[in-house]
Amino acid sequence: MVRHGGKILSDQLVKLGVERVFSVPGESFLAALDGLYDSGIPNIVCRQEGGAAMMAEAYGKMTGKPGVCFVTRGPGATNASAGIHIAMQDSTPMVMFVGQIDNRQTDRETFQEVDYKSVFGGLAKWVAQVNDTDRLPEYIGRAFRVATSGRPGPVVLALPENMLSASADVPDLHLSEVIAAPLPESTAQTILHALAQAERPLVVVGGPHWSAQAQADLQAFAERQNVPVAVAFRRQDYMGNHHANYAGDLNVGINPKLAQRLRDADTLILLGTRFGDIETQGYTLVDPAKTGKRIVHVHADPDELGRVYTPDIAINATAPAVLRQLANAEHAGEWASWTAAARADYDHWLTPQESPGALKQEAVIKWLSEHLPDDAIVTNGAGNYAAWLHRYFVYKQYGTQLAPTSGSMGYGFPAAISASLAHPDRTVVCLAGDGCFQMTCNEMSTAVQHGAKPIVVVMNNGRYGTIRMHQEKTYPGRVSGTALANPDFAALARAYGGHGEKVTRSEDFADAFARAQAAGTVAVIECQVDEEALTTASTLSAVRKAAQKA
Repeated sequence: MVRHGGKILSDQLVKLGVERVFSVPGESFLAALDGLYDSGIPNIVCRQEGGAAMMAEAYGKMTGKPGVCFVTRGPGATNASAGIHIAMQDSTPMVMFVGQIDNRQTDRETFQEVDYKSVFGGLAKWVAQVNDTDRLPEYIGRAFRVATSGRPGPVVLALPENMLSASADVPDLHLSEVIAAPLPESTAQTILHALAQAERPLVVVGGPHWSAQAQADLQAFAERQNVPVAVAFRRQDYMGNHHANYAGDLNVGINPKLAQRLRDADTLILLGTRFGDIETQGYTLVDPAKTGKRIVHVHADPDELGRVYTPDIAINATAPAVLRQLANAEHAGEWASWTAAARADYDHWLTPQESPGALKQEAVIKWLSEHLPDDAIVTNGAGNYAAWLHRYFVYKQYGTQLAPTSGSMGYGFPAAISASLAHPDRTVVCLAGDGCFQMTCNEMSTAVQHGAKPIVVVMNNGRYGTIRMHQEKTYPGRVSGTALANPDFAALARAYGGHGEKVTRSEDFADAFARAQAAGTVAVIECQVDEEALTTASTLSAVRKAAQKA
């Protein structure tokens, strides 16, 4: 059957089971838009390509299937690069289709011409350009395989407009059955043998491929061995935080006692995590040159095994596959007191430390943690405001956290829209700072158009808080480039057709949240935060004074 390239493309997406795509339209891929017209695949039309790419990335995080994004050439593609970077650092499967110039005009610096292999070569897992219409099924099939294999990541496919509009008679792609090689039966025994030699073991989990089953297997393994489990940065929903073996998360504002426990551990069982910069506080908690620890590292990508830390035992497999074996493995040792102390440290860390002002972020987060349904999805971007969320929110089940391990501002709101579209029956809450939210708040229009109804809690302190913190530490009192002149966020939400209100006292938050839920549309609750509230453990004045004395 002869079809134009856009129709061939959309037919492959249907065959691959794509549920929705996120896009900002462009004349460079009109044929693809035409192909989507009667494909049955919803096209979520966004307001800026960065937001579209972040929504696609969030879909990939939630489902384990590639999130799909369409953007136009030149500025459209470069706008979307933030989402590509998130997908790469977060190991999220994603495929981005980029409109491209007529390939007969290449190298003339044609209008909006970009060499995507050069631009995205260091950001994406694979970048290619499809120059022949009859090879579309081949390239698309490979893109989806690459995006999900090994360590998942983003793939960029450039689509010249003349290739898309041309026609070809080509069969659809063939979906092959992938049979994973079974793990050797000795895998669990190898890990348990290393564990049995430990006096102070610590399990660290993170990375891709996780699932509710993996969470259950992890908890069974932790209970059976009675070992403490720490989770990697922004992977807090990988284990129920109420579990007795949960020891906390290795994040930017890490619990000092957990940091010390990581230093003191004599054996690390790393399951799925890359165990990178954030988890090790800039590679200071564990020295890559002299770890002083026995390390067992499990990762799906062989290139990650020994990339920074040379493990004593390297296992090339997914963490969930290994945990399936470990869940019912025989008991290897006794670490009850070590594990109980780790849990006690976490419980103490949950005790709110009072921050200044009438609206206290710790009170808001504690209320959300205690009153949201267990399956509520909580999203965030980047900024000091997130430290309150990471410290005080207790995640109850898998699939309830969407946050960028890459530390990208602006992520939380597009991710919340994507989550609300994927799970319209679940409560979705985005926590954002005033600077973070304004990176992508134009996507409120997208939310209203497509019926997404996340509730956004904006912590407004009138500044880029994280940068101000570092500024005060390094150049105390010399404020430069970190102050913000903000809109009335509640009025802005109403202008877009959503619900909006402002809260200035902690005790008023619960009622405001109830009204936001009842509105049945996208909602913004602006929380006025005291300027002194800089971190969960310190104030602006304290940081400045400490820096001045130093």
